[in-house]
Amino acid sequence: MAEQDILPLLSRIADALDRLAPPARPTGDLSAADAFVWHGDTLSLAPVARVAHVDYDLLKGIDRQKVLLLENTSRFARGLPANNALLWGARGMGKSSIVKAVHARVNRDAPGSLALVEIHRDDIPTLGRLLEVLRASDRRCVLFCDDLSFSTDDSDYKSLKALLEGGIEGRPDNVVLYATSNRRHLMPRDMIENERSTAINPAEAVEEKISLSDRFGLWLGFHACDQDSYFAMVEGYAAAHGLDLTVEQLHAAAVEWSVTRGNRSGRVAWQLIQDLAGAAGKKLG
Repeated sequence: MAEQDILPLLSRIADALDRLAPPARPTGDLSAADAFVWHGDTLSLAPVARVAHVDYDLLKGIDRQKVLLLENTSRFARGLPANNALLWGARGMGKSSIVKAVHARVNRDAPGSLALVEIHRDDIPTLGRLLEVLRASDRRCVLFCDDLSFSTDDSDYKSLKALLEGGIEGRPDNVVLYATSNRRHLMPRDMIENERSTAINPAEAVEEKISLSDRFGLWLGFHACDQDSYFAMVEGYAAAHGLDLTVEQLHAAAVEWSVTRGNRSGRVAWQLIQDLAGAAGKKLG
């Protein structure tokens, strides 16, 4: 056989062997840390030594959301029934911060009782492999997906629907899902309207797309804050980090900062504190 014929043959043999080889086993030791990041490309859990989080008591203007999520998470950590949670609404109002803060608070009160496992939006197709790892452990796990949303031709939402309720195995008893999104139904309004206008049965087409959000038992809405709440955020951060400014100085700086950003939110308040601390030559611990 000529050399030019052998190389294609060897390539086809290699491809066939790859298809016959068993899939890689997902790996991860849930006793290694209190927080992890799932890497879908390597099917592995990477421990996070220190979670960047805001203290629970410093989160202002979202008191009801804090209480509800802490209660739900505390019950789950104690082995009691708890709901999956969808945190939706305005940008910068603490949706992801509250998840990390609640996780830290629960583990402060009951050390090691709860693992936080973050899965990135792009790794949703490997969700089933992650559940293999989590299901095999006795540890209670909050599966966290930040900034979750889906586009028109995206079918990855079906993986989440199976996790939330619809699959044969269902959600493992030791796993609860917390997701954040700027969209209440996890997809843009124009996409929903397009489904209604082009489908043979508009109601069924839309229902298929938005039914994912209905499978979250706990919905927490986050809305743009008023000026008093914004001031409370700034004052709380300044006091916690020892910034030597009067209330009047803080309020004046806060107003000017929010005007330049065209927005008031927890994120904007924290960015102001970073600016003030930097100008004062003070490090934020």
